[in-house]
Amino acid sequence: MADDTGDRARRGNSGDDRRPLLLVLAANTVSIAGNSLTLIAVPWFVLETTGSAAKAGLVSFCATLPVVVSAVIGGPVIDRIGRRRVSMASDSLCGVAVATIPVLHFAGLLRFWQLCALMAFCGLLHAPGETARQVLVPALAERAGTTLSRAASFYDGASRGARMLGAALGGLLIALLGPPSVLLLDAATFAASAVLIMAGLRGLPAAAPRRPVVPVSARAYRAELGEGYRFLLRHRLLLAIVLMVMVTNGLDQGMSSVLLPVHAERHLGGSVQLGLLTALFGGGALVGALLYGAVGDRFPRRTVFAVSFLVCGLPRFLIAAFVPGVSPLAVTMAISGVAAGMLNPILTTVTYEAVPDELRSRVSGALTAGVWV
Repeated sequence: MADDTGDRARRGNSGDDRRPLLLVLAANTVSIAGNSLTLIAVPWFVLETTGSAAKAGLVSFCATLPVVVSAVIGGPVIDRIGRRRVSMASDSLCGVAVATIPVLHFAGLLRFWQLCALMAFCGLLHAPGETARQVLVPALAERAGTTLSRAASFYDGASRGARMLGAALGGLLIALLGPPSVLLLDAATFAASAVLIMAGLRGLPAAAPRRPVVPVSARAYRAELGEGYRFLLRHRLLLAIVLMVMVTNGLDQGMSSVLLPVHAERHLGGSVQLGLLTALFGGGALVGALLYGAVGDRFPRRTVFAVSFLVCGLPRFLIAAFVPGVSPLAVTMAISGVAAGMLNPILTTVTYEAVPDELRSRVSGALTAGVWV
């Protein structure tokens, strides 16, 4: 009887401990849904106001390069300031920057260089906030009493679902309200994410600032930063992952930020079709992530990864290039999305298993820099 009572108590505590994981999942979902609105609204805004695909690409470059810079140098900062504080500050400041774009536009004061600068500012803050939330998943999974691979799948599935929702709403809202109003909505999602993180991570030891072993100094900072990179460079599997995803992310960034918006505008009918295609890929990816979370442990990771990798990549580009119309590309995007949804849970689980918690922010920052280069 004593043992049974103890089991019931532990189960009760485990249920109570799911709250931080659920709130972080909700915050990440809200933040990524807002990001999806921006990823559609900003290129469309540039195309509408300038008619230049090159300028749409330049804005995307300005938003991406600072992600790399902040990821390269941000790992020790996350540890010193604390993962909770970094995530809240990232969302809050990104929300202000995104809201500034439509405010300046409605006032007739927005210039193209200002748009590039504001997107660069968002990019600079984006990586630390995302890294801070992501590296907490192992601690949140342990507290919730679930497996690491399942928590990673749920985390990625929530992200995928948010992208699907954001893309579907983005295309529709752009058509109804216009890109500037959609950006104001995105700013509100950043604020909501910050509030959820503030509530969900209060009192969580893994989210608190780490006590520095040595006082803050440039030398100590360089030593901490170098520790993460040395770990990554010495780990053959993690280094291979970085090099592989570096290439595929470059192709995906070009597809989502420039090629697909231009293709939708010129050949497929407009922003609604763009939102539909992006949503189908995101919806498929959500299904793939949840499917892997449910049954993925029963199959060899390497086989699942190899098959999914081949299905999610080349077919999208070939169909878009050589088969006219929305329907064939829509079917391809959905199937490719299912395959893509199985990739990140595998990669994320492998990374969590390979990297100790005390190095996770620094190594994850290095990984993020590599895959965004």
